[in-house]
Amino acid sequence: MPDTWYKVDNVAKVFLATNTRRDPRVFRVSCTLNEPVQPGVLDTALRRTTRELPHFQVTLHRGLFWHYLESTDKLPVVQQENLPPCSEIYGPDVKNELLYRVSYYNNRINVEMFHALSDGNGGMLFLKILVHNYLQLLYPDALGDVPRSEGASASDMTQNSFEKFYTGTRPTTEKARRTYRLHGTKLPYDQAQFFEAHLSVRQVLDRAHQAGVSLTSYLCAAQLFAIYREMPSLERRKPIAISLPVNLRNYYPSATARNFFNSVRVEYTFTGEEDLATVARTFDARLKLELSDERVHARMDGYEKLEHIPGIRPVPLFVKNRTVSFFNWLETRQVTATFSNMGRITVHPALQPYIRGFSAFCSCDGLFTTVCSYNDDLVLGTTSTFTGTNVLKNLYRGLAEDGLEITLYATEVYDK
Repeated sequence: MPDTWYKVDNVAKVFLATNTRRDPRVFRVSCTLNEPVQPGVLDTALRRTTRELPHFQVTLHRGLFWHYLESTDKLPVVQQENLPPCSEIYGPDVKNELLYRVSYYNNRINVEMFHALSDGNGGMLFLKILVHNYLQLLYPDALGDVPRSEGASASDMTQNSFEKFYTGTRPTTEKARRTYRLHGTKLPYDQAQFFEAHLSVRQVLDRAHQAGVSLTSYLCAAQLFAIYREMPSLERRKPIAISLPVNLRNYYPSATARNFFNSVRVEYTFTGEEDLATVARTFDARLKLELSDERVHARMDGYEKLEHIPGIRPVPLFVKNRTVSFFNWLETRQVTATFSNMGRITVHPALQPYIRGFSAFCSCDGLFTTVCSYNDDLVLGTTSTFTGTNVLKNLYRGLAEDGLEITLYATEVYDK
């Protein structure tokens, strides 16, 4: 019988307090192979993966003072994809179930997770191990001896790194500004549109290097321009704010597969005279300031600080949830759009001939773009809850006008 349990981390508490039908706080990571998926082999590979990563085999429970995760004997089942991306995994109508699901469609393997279980890096770790096991089972003679680079222990992967690395640093405080909020009619209550744009890593890096900025800053500048072109004239004096999740594993010696990230917010106010390179350079300088060690460490401590306030632990959970939800609402009102760069995805060279690429999406209640790359394939996975697509048309058109080749895929949305 399962006898292991642990409390959720502080970022997970935010997701638990704020998940809704429109934004069920689910992310998806996918791997596209060069041939159709064999479901029976994938199911066997999934069983092997669950034995190797037992900390993902948990269910979520609600206590009087906190939520907690408990080990379970439940086994996941591979299914052919039959739901929209990032559909609800945990909620009022879905309880005592695993907090992730695995599906396939043609050549693609999908792993979707409730964000209280892990972040995108943890989800990608799960996907890469699953794909590795699948390909080894499918091609035992060619790949049976191929080693994996993921060697962290089970205790390292289940570590609450927020708690471990908390030092009590006083967080920096910033005066809230009235930022621009995207306008438009929203899709029916629990629907979203998903757009997948493929670009050349080499081409995008060339443009970024010409401007003297990072790839992230270049793409965010293009996103800023796309939003600016849709802003009403009377609101163009407001700053546009992009929120960017930061992988804290790059700042602390952590191999956790649980949540370990926070977010920075970078603002830009247009004058109407800028070009893309100018905006990118200004954005890049501000982003580098936000990503300094001092600011990142202070912000990380800010996430954990509430846990150490005397008297907070015995406060009933429903009071904590309402408080967290309110402060999250205040924070999201300072954000125009979210941009998350998961970076370059690598696999063992022996596996590369079998894999076409990777992609990712995240649920939201607005506009959220998740970026990842594999070899020369750079993928922008954008989730939008708006019926209008002008901002995204502006983005893709602007990138094309800058000389980039783009291949675009999009989901269809049907009225219920």
